[in-house]
Amino acid sequence: MDSPFRAVLSPCIGVCTIAEDGYCDGCHRTTAEISRWIQMGDDERLRLMEDVLPEREARRSR
Repeated sequence: MDSPFRAVLSPCIGVCTIAEDGYCDGCHRTTAEISRWIQMGDDERLRLMEDVLPEREARRSR
């Protein structure tokens, strides 16, 4: 039986503003990723947290 609780917590830091590039200024997720977060499995969340979001943050700070 699947638990409703996930091991990977949200990257939200409470700075919830979507910038012109379509990413949140706080967590660097898209609105689609934010809305799907609750439905994602831990594998998908981990990939986002470890690979996708750090790359976006680095790209946005250049």
